Amino acid sequence: MDGEELTEQETALYDRQIRVWGANAQRRLTKSHILVSGIKGTVAEFCKNIVLAGVGSVTLMDDRLVTEEALNANFLIPPDENAYRGKTVAEICCDSLWDFNPMVLVSVVKGDLSTFGAGFFEKFDVVVIGYGSRATKKAVNEQCRKLSKRVAFYTVDCRDSCGEIFVDLQDYKYTKKKLEETVECELHFPSFQEAISVPWKLVPRRTAKLYFAMRVIEVFEESEGRKHGECSVLDLATVLEVKKKLCEANSVSESHIPDSLLERLISGTIEFPPACAIVGGILAQEVIKAVSGKGDPVKNYFYYDAQDGKGVMEDISNSFTS
Repeated sequence: MDGEELTEQETALYDRQIRVWGANAQRRLTKSHILVSGIKGTVAEFCKNIVLAGVGSVTLMDDRLVTEEALNANFLIPPDENAYRGKTVAEICCDSLWDFNPMVLVSVVKGDLSTFGAGFFEKFDVVVIGYGSRATKKAVNEQCRKLSKRVAFYTVDCRDSCGEIFVDLQDYKYTKKKLEETVECELHFPSFQEAISVPWKLVPRRTAKLYFAMRVIEVFEESEGRKHGECSVLDLATVLEVKKKLCEANSVSESHIPDSLLERLISGTIEFPPACAIVGGILAQEVIKAVSGKGDPVKNYFYYDAQDGKGVMEDISNSFTS
């Protein structure tokens, strides 16, 4: 991503943020290529933020046809049915994002993300999966890790007024300010598979309940053959049975995961726009840090719950097993 200098037009347009993070960081942003899959409310907020920040290109993937359900929390889709009839979510969001910043190339790719090989992902510096299945997250993360270049990998999921971000930057070097000095740092990130495979009994008890609850929902949807979000309060009994089995297998108490939290997650199929704005904003901030190489990144989970207004970072890694 270390290429040409900023053009005069880019310098003028991004003047304010250049003053915040510097011309070199902005140059890296303008040369970066971002792949985004699954565009619901939180991802729409993320896309808006990175387009305004001035990344080089954003490639969108979401083959769902626009429906009234897709309108929920996604401000990139105009409410006029005539404007979106017959178009996919990615296509209509592409049109809207171009209006935010015409200097960013926004395009659409169709297909099932999990079927693409490593060569497809080599074109990108960042891959973001929104609202994906556990199998898709694992498959894409594995493909990204096969590449000789480092591709920053993120997943984001919002259910009800709760949000989760997962981060895999592999072996990541960056700089940060410490007092008056700039110091170089290095972090090692586990893969998605490694992070979700950590035995629960080794995870500190203070860890956010959302980490465990999200794993239960993922396993439920996968075992039942459901797509993301295809669940309701009618599934609560089955979800609680999945929780019981996972807790027994991991030798932890079922109190690790409150039943009330699981009920919220499977009942709240409609996203909460304020939570989308916060989680989408955090995700954009993390991508900007990863591309620019400046500032401490989230390692490796971030959770937000609008019910208590708290956001927490959790480091869930196989270091617990060593």
